[in-house]
Amino acid sequence: MRNGEKRRGPLFLLEVRERTEEESQAAKIGDKPRAGFTVTKKNGNAVIRNRIRRRLREAVRCHAGRDMAPSTDYVIVAREQALTAPFSRLTEELSRRIKAKGERRSDGKRRTERPESGPVNGK
Repeated sequence: MRNGEKRRGPLFLLEVRERTEEESQAAKIGDKPRAGFTVTKKNGNAVIRNRIRRRLREAVRCHAGRDMAPSTDYVIVAREQALTAPFSRLTEELSRRIKAKGERRSDGKRRTERPESGPVNGK
């Protein structure tokens, strides 16, 4: 996923990468989308991490799965707020991030880019 697109949100980070034909054949799943879930230890103990993972998995299964593009891999890196957010907000946010395909601003730059680093305080 290092060369995939990152879509940041308040509840999670979504990393998206399209698979090549060879990768899809090697995985023996055809063009079905795949989803992976990452919940780091800074989110809490194992009970909390598993609860977050279960909520995200259910959101993908029930709602966001139909928005996923074929032959695409998705990795969802959860943030701590994913545990306490209402489930409806979680599913809406996930669907919105999955549908957002490298949105561009009016100046042609991607919304996910950071500003160029330059001199600090004009010096």
